[in-house]
Amino acid sequence: MKTGLFSFPTPFTPPTTEENDLCSLRLIRSPRIGAATFHRLVAEHGSAAAALAELPERARGAGLSGYSPCSESEARAELRAGHAAGARLIVAGDPLYPQNLAMLADAPPVLWALGNPALLAGPAVAVVGARAASSLGLRMARLLGRELGEAGLRVVSGLARGIDTAAHEASLPTGTIAVMAGGVDVVYPPENHALFQRLREIGLILSEQPWGLRPTAAHFPRRNRIVAGLSAGVVVVEAAPRSGSLITARLAAEQGREVMAVPGHPLDGRAGGCNALLRDGATLVRGAQDVLAALGPLAVAPPPPEDAHHDDAPATDTPPDNAPKTNDPAAAAPLRRRARVDYGPGADNAAPPNAAPPCPAGADTAPGPRILAHLGAAPVAEDQLARDLGLAPEALSVALLELELDGRIERQPGGLVARRG
Repeated sequence: MKTGLFSFPTPFTPPTTEENDLCSLRLIRSPRIGAATFHRLVAEHGSAAAALAELPERARGAGLSGYSPCSESEARAELRAGHAAGARLIVAGDPLYPQNLAMLADAPPVLWALGNPALLAGPAVAVVGARAASSLGLRMARLLGRELGEAGLRVVSGLARGIDTAAHEASLPTGTIAVMAGGVDVVYPPENHALFQRLREIGLILSEQPWGLRPTAAHFPRRNRIVAGLSAGVVVVEAAPRSGSLITARLAAEQGREVMAVPGHPLDGRAGGCNALLRDGATLVRGAQDVLAALGPLAVAPPPPEDAHHDDAPATDTPPDNAPKTNDPAAAAPLRRRARVDYGPGADNAAPPNAAPPCPAGADTAPGPRILAHLGAAPVAEDQLARDLGLAPEALSVALLELELDGRIERQPGGLVARRG
């Protein structure tokens, strides 16, 4: 009897949360793997572990020799450092992962959370603005932070000097979330060390970056997409015509969020960006009541999913069935009109609803050279690229992955693609 004890195959055992966290961290920390590529690989192979196992072969297929994914020891070292500091790793698909953020095509696959992750469950609004803010701008940021918090909204910002700091400080008692451009353990700017410690105690600090990473200029636009993605809308208090706050506003418009701005004097350079937003369709904000009226039902927390689990479910462009109706593309149409505003590169490339046409008969089966010839330094939306080249979405996705692994292209927030160099 005992000889046949193991003669039958054992049932499939799904990976534990710890195993899934480790594999997800290894995959996203592997060379040339960004958020959008992570989600494509997981969707294609069914799990982070399976995608990780196939990654070297995919790299060889793209012409890369000697490609090595992030090692298990490196990922375990990052996990140990985070857990030792009291941080939690939140992987896409975790019940704690914010639903609004999960709707982005380039949603961060992993988030380090330091503080109270329960704050992610409530409705949120971003308050951003100038670092060199005026006294009136700081007063407005504090007023909005306090009153929006008292109305039940989590205030999200980037812990920068000026407006961000004022908004965080005013909303600390009611719940505020700081999104970092570097590692979740790196205080930036250094003068916000005391605020950083308070956020660890009663607020929340988030980052998608590796533990200990010091931020550079390239990290801030990616931070801004998370600030916008967490929020039902973005309020810009003060912003110069070419400022990082306008990048956040552009990303919010592309994501279908409400874009709002506080007006300023036409001769004040710090108000130039806000006034341009208002000219081009943003909602004028005089106080918290204007924000609440603009958000309407978007300011209400969505119900938690009934089948919440720890599976490694990647974020996609398609909202889940239980998503708030206000996030449906049709319902968000009045908000998406703001994507036409020239806030920066790619603002006119908001994803249209029409699918790309099928690849015509006889089309080039190796579309990489055609894609590179079509791309330049200015980013282009993937679906626009598919239409321009007559490629099916599946063929384009495979070709873009190979080009990304080869270092020929780069993906940017909002589903945009540009040629490197």
